[in-house]
Amino acid sequence: MKTKTMIYFMNNTDTAVSYALKMLVRRAVTATLEYEGFHNDCQVSVTFTDNEGIRKINSEFRGIDKETDVLSFPLTDFEGGEEPPTDEPQIALGDIVISLERAKTQAEEFGHSFEREAAFLCVHSMLHLLGYDHVNSEEEDAEMRRRQREVLERMGLGIN
Repeated sequence: MKTKTMIYFMNNTDTAVSYALKMLVRRAVTATLEYEGFHNDCQVSVTFTDNEGIRKINSEFRGIDKETDVLSFPLTDFEGGEEPPTDEPQIALGDIVISLERAKTQAEEFGHSFEREAAFLCVHSMLHLLGYDHVNSEEEDAEMRRRQREVLERMGLGIN
């Protein structure tokens, strides 16, 4: 039986978000779930915003009054790699907020495509929704970086 992943998109920018970008984000969500062996039906919300929008959200919800590239708001409470609850018909994993303005700037800074940067931010955020973190220790940071790299390579977006 194939699992179903519902992705809800919201655009809080002044410009249109392309179908191609939404499909890229869908691929990144799906690739992360497949990589992690997550086989439950689930929901993820993805909001596209700009630097000012993400700064406001960061300030309101984290008390950090500055812009960032991506924010993750998990709705589940399980550790990375842990089996998710299976008694729910569809698990709401949480919300991802991506600053498209910051993604564009970072893509230029790192010398890769906007698409690669957007996919990276989505994969990074999905790993947070699945219980991984990178702020507690160098080991956790290295583990999360490895997972991100491997998911992006599977998507054909790895960096040599």
